[in-house]
Amino acid sequence: MNHVQRLLSGTVAAIALGPALSAHATNEAPTMESVQHLQDYQVVEFRRYVTSDGELAHFVKYFDAYFPEAFEQLGAMVFGQFAERGHPDRFTWLRGFHDINARAIVNAAFYYGPLWKEHRAKVNAILPDSDNVMLLRPLHADQGVSVLPAVDPVTEESGARGVVVAQIFAVKKGSEEAFAKQAEAAFDAYRVEGVHPAGVLVSLDVPNNFPQLPIRNDGPFLVWLGVVRDNATLDKQLMPRLAAAEQSLAASGLLRGTPERVVMDPTPRSRLRWLSDPNAEGAP
Repeated sequence: MNHVQRLLSGTVAAIALGPALSAHATNEAPTMESVQHLQDYQVVEFRRYVTSDGELAHFVKYFDAYFPEAFEQLGAMVFGQFAERGHPDRFTWLRGFHDINARAIVNAAFYYGPLWKEHRAKVNAILPDSDNVMLLRPLHADQGVSVLPAVDPVTEESGARGVVVAQIFAVKKGSEEAFAKQAEAAFDAYRVEGVHPAGVLVSLDVPNNFPQLPIRNDGPFLVWLGVVRDNATLDKQLMPRLAAAEQSLAASGLLRGTPERVVMDPTPRSRLRWLSDPNAEGAP
């Protein structure tokens, strides 16, 4: 049952990252200078939803239209939102908070607030499962999620481009540090033309301070996230490297199961997307 629907129908419901990604050239979209005030999100939720049959496209439209700026106004950040390939009912998104205390404050403001009250009925009606949520932090505090400029509706009329990939590793408890060192070395192979590493996240082991929104307690996890220019680059350049890294890291003896690979298409308004000019002025 949808925990969001169950709790919020009466009261409240339930809503990496390493090197920064590049900005558009100045004649295409704002540079990174426009988001310099939107930094340092040390708590990240990796949220994976299941939508009702045939309703994913509708949920994407609702989400893109109503929610990203609402969280930004409250001090949180929607880094990006996506449809999972191979799963016509899966919607995934990343949300960040400056710290764990901000998570409770922002969520209370949003889920008790007027915007969610207006739209929750129609959204929850097509969202049977929203409980698959990993609570994470950047592996290195000074290399958190890079906030990219919002999609420009004038210069990016076709919306967000590219492909986003996540690798999820279920790590044996007590082996987090050793596995992270091996994983970072393996991830170096992903640094090829047409691939932007978007960061590395690890489980944040703290109590759930907003229990109306459940989080998974079956960690620890390590998550690699990256953005790929196009399908050709994904298939020819990145996929073989992903497979090789998964095989070598699985052989380390530090994992609890087979690594999971999630390939995702950004929604039209997803900040996390492929940006065309890696040398644009203002890019970090």
